[in-house]
Parts: sequence; structure tokens; C-alpha cells
Amino acid sequence: MHSRYLWRLLPAFACAAMIAACSSHEPDIADQPAEQLYNSAMDTLEGGEPHAAARLFDEVERQHPYSQWATQAQIMSAYSHYVVDEYDDALPILESFIELHPGNRSAAYAYYLRSLCYYEQIADVTRDQGNTEQALRALSDVVARFPNTDYARDAALKLDLVRDHLAGKEMEIGRYYLTRDQFLAAINRFRTVVEKYQTTTHVPEALERLVEAYLSLGVTEEAQAAGAVLGYNYPGSQWYEDAYKLLKAKNLKPEQKEGSWLNGTF
Repeated sequence: MHSRYLWRLLPAFACAAMIAACSSHEPDIADQPAEQLYNSAMDTLEGGEPHAAARLFDEVERQHPYSQWATQAQIMSAYSHYVVDEYDDALPILESFIELHPGNRSAAYAYYLRSLCYYEQIADVTRDQGNTEQALRALSDVVARFPNTDYARDAALKLDLVRDHLAGKEMEIGRYYLTRDQFLAAINRFRTVVEKYQTTTHVPEALERLVEAYLSLGVTEEAQAAGAVLGYNYPGSQWYEDAYKLLKAKNLKPEQKEGSWLNGTF
């Protein structure tokens, strides 16, 4: 073959070599005893290489699928992904573990770690709250299934923050509707806060906003009822003062009558 022809083929060979290099997989991990491989993975994780550790933990499960080391390696693989915020990689592993090993001694931790994966993805109230809803369910699962554990105690604290966050989202939407005179839509949001998130910091404002919205619609009895509940539960708040002024301007006063949806709310 002429050298000129070979020279023309060099770019093609180089390109093919680059493609092969890009598509090649990491070298296979040699078969090892389960305990040895697991300990190697732990050393790698503790050495600050979570990605490499996750691969080794996965290899424990691949090489020794029915060993006790494989079960624990599954949890540690999820944790290795979690510590570097790879939640989308950690969650399927945890879901699989929970489904396959519900009675395992590490099940409580698996449930807890799953809840953290959702909790740490909670977005600002201006954005979609899908992960917040998932966090609420996952944290509630931990509290219900593993009461009197450290996991449950921490989950309960986080649940308060999650509920407050979800209430904040409802308030944001309710205010939006209120400023656009969409009073029924606003009322539905504020009622959700009062009914579902009674322990959150947003309830006083939600009650005051209900007074505003009901007065705007001319539904005076419900406005008075919201004002009465607000005054009874938060008598010294600025929100009650504002609600009282709104009612007084209409020659009304806070008063809760039988039949209001607010009866029995608190």
C-alpha cells in the first residue's frame, strides 16, 4: 500500500481509536471473597472516593448475590451516592432494598436515608413541590414504622419543616389569587393551610387572608368566624389586629356561629 494512501487513512484510524476509547468500560473487578471486597469498598469510601466505593459495593452484590455482605453492600452503595448528592442513583437502590428486605436490621436506616434523599431536594416555594410531597410521605413512613428510634425523632423534626414549607407554597398561591380578585380560588388555598397545616407558622396569616377574601365576596359570617378563630388562638398578633380592622370597617366583629366550617378546626 502506498504511503500516500496510508496517510489519508490516518485521520480515520485516529477517529475510530477515539470512539473506541470513549465507549470502553472501566476495567472489570476481579472476583474476590465477599468480605474482602466489601472491606475494600469501605476503605475506598472512607478514603474519600464515594464513586469508586459505590462501584465496589455494587460488585459485592454482583459477585456474591446471596451473601449477607451483598445485602449490606446495597445500603452502602446507596449511601455512597447520597454523600455526593446523587439522589437519583441512591433512590432506586433504596426502593429495591426496602422491597426485598423489609425485615432486615438495616431497614430502618434504608427508610430514613430514602427520606433524606427527598428532603434534601426540597425546592424554594416558588418552584414545584413534588420532592417536598415525597419527603412528607417518606418521613411519615419512618415515624410510623420505627417509633422510639433516633431516625423517627429526627424525621419528626424534619416533618415540621416540610409541613411549614408546603403551607408556605399554599400561601404563595393563595396570595397570587387574592391580588387578582380570584377570591374562591384564594379561599381554597387558605383553607387548606388552616385545615391541613394547623401547627405551622402560616396559620395566622391564612386566617386573616380568609377574612379579606370572605369580606370581598360579601360572605360576612365566614369572615367573622375566621376573625374569631384568629382572635382566640392568636390574640396579640398583627394578623388579628388587621383582621379586626377589616371587620370593624364593615360594622362587623369577630364572631363564630354554629355551622361554620371553622367549628372544630382548632
